[in-house]
Amino acid sequence: MARTNKIMINNLIADARLDSDLLNDLSELADNLLTAKGFKEAELSITFVDNLKIKELNKTYREKDEVTDVLSFPIDEELLGEVIISLPRAVEQAEDYGHSLRREVAFLMVHGLLHIIGYDHKNNADKTEMRQAEEEFLERHGFSR
Repeated sequence: MARTNKIMINNLIADARLDSDLLNDLSELADNLLTAKGFKEAELSITFVDNLKIKELNKTYREKDEVTDVLSFPIDEELLGEVIISLPRAVEQAEDYGHSLRREVAFLMVHGLLHIIGYDHKNNADKTEMRQAEEEFLERHGFSR
């Protein structure tokens, strides 16, 4: 199936090589999610960074001086925004949760993209709705736990 949205993936970690199958899976997954949510011809950037960079961004934009796993920056309806993923943190969490890096990176990307299109988890009801949307979408596209 032809993709309708433009998904750009950037790796800003000099010594990390990302598997091309994983990158293709992420691009397809992002396009499928956007299409399912009614987006056509939108652009999304997914960027992989190290812990130092994500900590710097988290401090600058969220005033939290700590490493996090994923950040989302909405922009507008055409260039939706950017999902930034800490690859080292994703590796740690995959090990902690006992699943593959592929699954963890897919989860983080979906989580970040849902934030960009309006989901949040500031209260329990919103958190439940967001988690359900994440898991249903990942399951449907072969990223089960």
